[in-house]
Amino acid sequence: MAVGDVSMPHMHVVKGVKIGSAEAYVRYQNRRDLVIFEFAAGSNVVGVFTQNAFCAAPVHVSKAHLAQGNPRYLVINTGNANAGTGKLGMQNAEITCAKLAELAGVSTQEVLPFSTGVIGEQLPIERLVAGLAPALASLREDAWHDAATGIMTTDTTPKGASEQFELDGITYSMTGISKGAGMIRPNMATMLSYVATDAPIQRDILQQLLKHSVEQSFNRITVDGDTSTNDSCILVATGQAGGTEICSENDPRYAVVLDVLNRVMLRLAQLIIRDGEGATKFITVRVEDGDNTQECCDIAYSIAHSPLVKTAIFASDPNWGRILAAIGYAGVPNLDVEKIQVWLDDVQICKDGGAAADYTEAAGARVMAQTEMTIRVNLGRGQATDTVYTCDLSYDYVKINADYRS
Repeated sequence: MAVGDVSMPHMHVVKGVKIGSAEAYVRYQNRRDLVIFEFAAGSNVVGVFTQNAFCAAPVHVSKAHLAQGNPRYLVINTGNANAGTGKLGMQNAEITCAKLAELAGVSTQEVLPFSTGVIGEQLPIERLVAGLAPALASLREDAWHDAATGIMTTDTTPKGASEQFELDGITYSMTGISKGAGMIRPNMATMLSYVATDAPIQRDILQQLLKHSVEQSFNRITVDGDTSTNDSCILVATGQAGGTEICSENDPRYAVVLDVLNRVMLRLAQLIIRDGEGATKFITVRVEDGDNTQECCDIAYSIAHSPLVKTAIFASDPNWGRILAAIGYAGVPNLDVEKIQVWLDDVQICKDGGAAADYTEAAGARVMAQTEMTIRVNLGRGQATDTVYTCDLSYDYVKINADYRS
């Protein structure tokens, strides 16, 4: 059961984007597990990918194809990650692209493949290829919800975000989906995410927008501290709604687009945490008054990754010494613990490095029992602030991951 409001919004159509899906039986029965995106000719496409050294075959192929120009198609399968699959895995990723390219009448390099699911098993390539034609035949503009469902693995709910905005009197749409619930500690982006707008944006500027937004959204979440082999985040600008192209960050429209993109990306990232495997609580970890952003993030992630902190929150046990311990082992140099203040929402638990005089166990337990809470840490040593989002660690997390391959 996901935490809080995870409902899909109205998913605005993005001009120049069509989506199709099919039941290819890659791993699952009687559900969509193959999704195709088609982009209008002239669309600009950019991406960021996992920094895991053992990255999956489709990541290698997607990066290589993307470096050669703008793709026209994306093909995504769920149930099998095609990671840890050696040369055959690379061949299967290339075969997927070649077969879709043949059906669509484009070059192989104009197709990007993506996979998610079990690591170390070969793709059932015959079943995947057989699903391409049905998925192509189902292409339509309003299939974002189907796509969000079709890329799920252990997710309990589809994840989407969508907004409309105006530039120079023209109304544009920005719509995106993501998937992910476990193996979440992105080091670039989320497990899989696809966002598109029909605004006209030059490719280099689009890449700049993506990197900026990912850093403040998908690179600020963690479920379990594990960085996947398959993380990919794609941003598309079709330009099909008209207007002149945004070619510089000095263009006043750039800031408007970045603001919308930040909201869409952050919503998609937070939905992953809300749907974390076995999650019962959504936790914001905010570190303030650090000397720099890096040390704020180091401490925030130290707290957010700690199994002891996460299990205490699951049990609604205000064992706040675990938070202090996580701050202390974060590796921040010359940390003056006597300046540190810590709050659970509005309840101060630590003042000047020790227990706050008016803190009570009952007050801490009250906050811990909430389904959403903020752990706020003030370091008292600078002006930098940063925020990380995480969830608790429950019995169900262990059950889900113990049973995943069965």
